[in-house]
Amino acid sequence: MSRPPVRNFVGGEFVAHDGETIEDVCPLDGSVLTTVPLSTADDVAAAVSAAADAFPDWSSRTLKERAQVAYRYRELLTAHADELAELVHLDHGKTVAEARAEVVRAIEVTEFACSLPQLAAGEVLEVSRGVECRVDRVPLGVVASVVPFNFPMMVPHWTIPIAITLGNTFVFKPSEQVPLTATRTAELLTEAGLPAGVFNAVHGGRPVVESLCDHPDVQAVTFVGSTAVAKSVYQRATGNLKRALALGGAKNHLVVLPDAVPRTTAENVVASMAGCAGQRCMAAATMLAVAGSEPVLDLVCEAARRLVPGENLGPVVSAEAKQRIEDFVTEAEQDGAKVLVDGRNTVVPGREGGFYVGPTVLDEVRPDSRIATEEVFGPVLAVIRTADVAEAVAVENASPYGNAAAVFTRDGRLARQVAEQASAGMIGVNVGVPVPLEPFGFGGWNESKFGVGDITGKSSVEFWTRSRKTTTRWH
Repeated sequence: MSRPPVRNFVGGEFVAHDGETIEDVCPLDGSVLTTVPLSTADDVAAAVSAAADAFPDWSSRTLKERAQVAYRYRELLTAHADELAELVHLDHGKTVAEARAEVVRAIEVTEFACSLPQLAAGEVLEVSRGVECRVDRVPLGVVASVVPFNFPMMVPHWTIPIAITLGNTFVFKPSEQVPLTATRTAELLTEAGLPAGVFNAVHGGRPVVESLCDHPDVQAVTFVGSTAVAKSVYQRATGNLKRALALGGAKNHLVVLPDAVPRTTAENVVASMAGCAGQRCMAAATMLAVAGSEPVLDLVCEAARRLVPGENLGPVVSAEAKQRIEDFVTEAEQDGAKVLVDGRNTVVPGREGGFYVGPTVLDEVRPDSRIATEEVFGPVLAVIRTADVAEAVAVENASPYGNAAAVFTRDGRLARQVAEQASAGMIGVNVGVPVPLEPFGFGGWNESKFGVGDITGKSSVEFWTRSRKTTTRWH
């Protein structure tokens, strides 16, 4: 192992673990980086207790005081950006450039948290002579967040800085597949002056998640991951009368019209399909090629072949993920799809133990095939031919997911038609990865999200607080 064992962070201290552990494997070469504790319900209870003890003091501070910690933390993230990017690269496998972009995104959301004294200020109005109404945003208490492996810096920062700055205390459950940045996050928050117990991290698997959903002192839970687990977490948390927001999987469609700018469109499609090795909920999984857009498809294949695994295309997270993705491609081929670019059986010289899947483009995919309807989570593009825009929209609408959709065209009328008719929460027009930036929130529709509101942006303030209404009469 190249690194010391990962430990939980509870009450301002890293806690030794003498129970069961698993190995953290580097996707770049298959080497073992460290071990990760598989925490128990007792470990969760200790973290919740520490958070509950810290809540009275932390929540009693003014929003401006708490924001000062966010400011200092933002400066530390900036100062350590290269180090954090290297940790993401090592633990997750994405390229260093992609890892740096992820750290930048974490900093941007932290900047949003710094602005909360302006965004979450209370309201006061004299509603009649001598009668004043006031509304204040009040923190919930102990809250929790469960995150996936694919963005070990960005996704945790969708919740941590916002929830904490608003006055809550926090229990964080990182992905057991990418634990390294969680340790550094705890260290930097402490260095920024966050009091002990305000932030806690508990590593592990399903038992940790279930314990967070069940614990009576946890007031709210957020989750990001697959749809099946998101649905389960949402049901379990709300069944225990907690607030919950659970983001699930995706099957994003890019509608390419014949008048789309060919080379720019192709580059956008491939960047969306293969960025972060396709391991993101915003990845372009399906290209809906409207009749006449064949020149774009040719350029998509050309751009895909320029991607070099191990150089500008990272590995997928595990050997199991690699096998699953390649099985999807093989099954699609047996089902009649044409493999235009084949990324199966990719081996990077010098990194033979790594989990690489090359860029893959499949043409003439049937809309009802498994690869067209299930989330693959790899650098694979399924191309479905459609006769016109109406058919393309119908294919998109038939998907149970609703995370994102995009259209590539020079026709404003058709762009608006697709944007208005697509059943997705985030829409791109000539943008392959339509991620809203603050103060606009991130969140999909349908089976890509369970709960109300978005996980970032202005609506996150509503999620992490409750309103106190005070009516005062002055004689």
